[in-house]
Amino acid sequence: MVGLIDVPRVRADFPILSRKLPNGKSLVYLDNAATTQKPVQVIEALSDYYRSYNANAHRGLHALSAEATDAYESARKKAAAFIGASARETVFTRGTTESLNLIAYSWALANLRKGDVIVLSQMEHHSNIVPWQFVAGQTGAVLRFIPITPEGRLDLASLDSLLSCAKLVSVTHASNVLGTINDVAAISRRAHEAGALVVVDAAQSAPHLPVDVSSLGCDFLAFSSHKMLGPMGVGVLWGKRELLDSMRPFNYGGEMIREVSFESSTFVEPPLKFEAGTGNVGDAIAFGVALDYLSEIGGLGAVREHEKQLLALMLESLDSLGAVVFGPSDVHERAGVVSFNLPGVHGHDVASVLDGEGVAIRSGHHCAMPLMRALGVAATARASPYVYNSLDEVDYFIASLKKVKRVFGSGGL
Repeated sequence: MVGLIDVPRVRADFPILSRKLPNGKSLVYLDNAATTQKPVQVIEALSDYYRSYNANAHRGLHALSAEATDAYESARKKAAAFIGASARETVFTRGTTESLNLIAYSWALANLRKGDVIVLSQMEHHSNIVPWQFVAGQTGAVLRFIPITPEGRLDLASLDSLLSCAKLVSVTHASNVLGTINDVAAISRRAHEAGALVVVDAAQSAPHLPVDVSSLGCDFLAFSSHKMLGPMGVGVLWGKRELLDSMRPFNYGGEMIREVSFESSTFVEPPLKFEAGTGNVGDAIAFGVALDYLSEIGGLGAVREHEKQLLALMLESLDSLGAVVFGPSDVHERAGVVSFNLPGVHGHDVASVLDGEGVAIRSGHHCAMPLMRALGVAATARASPYVYNSLDEVDYFIASLKKVKRVFGSGGL
């Protein structure tokens, strides 16, 4: 057992972790920042929906539709409670990317004008850069970026000057490359003092540590199911009620309407106002089961403590190998992500050799090309543990990295 997580018991719930890879190696899955594996409880919940009560939620009076609607709305309540929010402010989307695009199209295009400022940071995922580039191109707004320090933290000393004329600040809560946990509450406070709204990309924080929208003080927050044991294709956008009420819909069609005539239409209240068409009912229900599962194994506090122990061993061991690790060295400042390079060895080569040993990591720019340029590298290797990973797996990962060094020479290339 590590921390408060009973790892052997948890691992027994994940069928994929017991499989042998084509090369005969056992799977050591350390690519959780990209997507997590799914426990049997989530898999069975999705299967049960399609076997037992497959129907369109909110669309019928028959028994199956009523069951689907109840389960779908129950999942919404779970997602809202998970971040300390109201279900009436919690919109189901396809994921964090769609949630951020919804804000860009439904709020930003309608409210930003030429010369207004959008503040981002240098550590953002492309999904929290590209939509705002589009908005800036359409409205004449200006993008500014909070720089990073050599230690991989946000340099907030420059924030007040960046906030001049700002109308929107959109930042990641935890970097998908550096692992850095940002002080969103402080950023929110200063942004509001400057008259700007705050959007939080919580894709890499919501799975790993307790997140509460009131404590963060933000106006919008987005996260994804598939990074926290749930299915792909489901995400959450939380927004303050008054903002959601004022925003135009992102998509138009069935379910989100109140009344339609040949001349005009009116729309229902949020959150359904932003959920046009048939929802991803089964996956949303299974996402609710994933949230239940995280609670049952100890909650996000236990998840956090478990990961800190794994990260401590990983960081110490990488240092002993002479690896270059990006981001804070203190595990208290880092979520479950460790990006690194072995001197003289490309990240793709690291990942390829590790794959031969059964270890799954990611390599590349991690959808953060501007950050890679700021770091002065083309790519990194990235290992990201989660609830089912063990200290023994970290040891095996490090032993496999030693093989990488032997293959490419102890001094690199």
